[in-house]
Amino acid sequence: MALPDYLQDTAKDFAKQLTATTSVPINTGTFTGRQFVAGEDPMQTQAINLASQGVGSYQPFLTAAQGAVSQQAGLTGPQAFQQFMSPFQQQVIDTTLSDFDRQASMGRQGIRDQAFTAGAFGGGREGVQMAEYDSNNLRNRASLLASLQQQGFTQANQLAQNAFQQQGNLASQQMGLSNFQRGSLGQDVSALGNLGAFRQGLTQSQLQADAQAARTGAYEPVGRLDQYGAGLGRLAGFGSTAQPMDTGGASPFATGLSTATGIAGIFGKLYGSGR
Repeated sequence: MALPDYLQDTAKDFAKQLTATTSVPINTGTFTGRQFVAGEDPMQTQAINLASQGVGSYQPFLTAAQGAVSQQAGLTGPQAFQQFMSPFQQQVIDTTLSDFDRQASMGRQGIRDQAFTAGAFGGGREGVQMAEYDSNNLRNRASLLASLQQQGFTQANQLAQNAFQQQGNLASQQMGLSNFQRGSLGQDVSALGNLGAFRQGLTQSQLQADAQAARTGAYEPVGRLDQYGAGLGRLAGFGSTAQPMDTGGASPFATGLSTATGIAGIFGKLYGSGR
């Protein structure tokens, strides 16, 4: 089918533009490359640095907890109270017993004085009284000694129990601080990382939009020529199936080849064998 005369100039213009457009390679560098990949967001960098600096930050608390547990272990057993016995315990006992013995001696002297006054000094009655008095004194002295020792033991044992409890509380406190340190650090790193990833995603979306705009701009001459040829074909009565270009997902080579093939087909029809 021959091309109508009134379209000859238009066809020549189309051919001229086709030659000029296809002679210039499409600059794919305007919409590809690392410049369209979002880099690490500052918040992501901060999260990485914080995580790196925080490694082992809980260790001092853990070490303190372990030390407290070791101290607590030394406060167990039947002899644990010994380290809390007062260093003045024996001095207190000796002083108290010395006072007791002095009082006892005075009591013995009182019995002798009474016997002397009654004219029974050195008699059997004095001997019985003295023996009974000495027996009571021995029991009282032993009871006093036991009481003093018991007081010292009770006090030392209570101090040992208090120290045991204190070390346990300290261990729990330090473990709590260790866990808190790790938990807080993890939360901070996670929050910064998430915010950084969100901002990086926004940046990437913007870069993708820029890449798409650059892609569209790079293919604009080809797409415009494609539509030109399609319109020319319709005017000539050949019809056309050409559609507006969509370069969003196609590779540069595939899109360019498809467009060039369509244009060449239309051009072939315009200058078909009927001429």
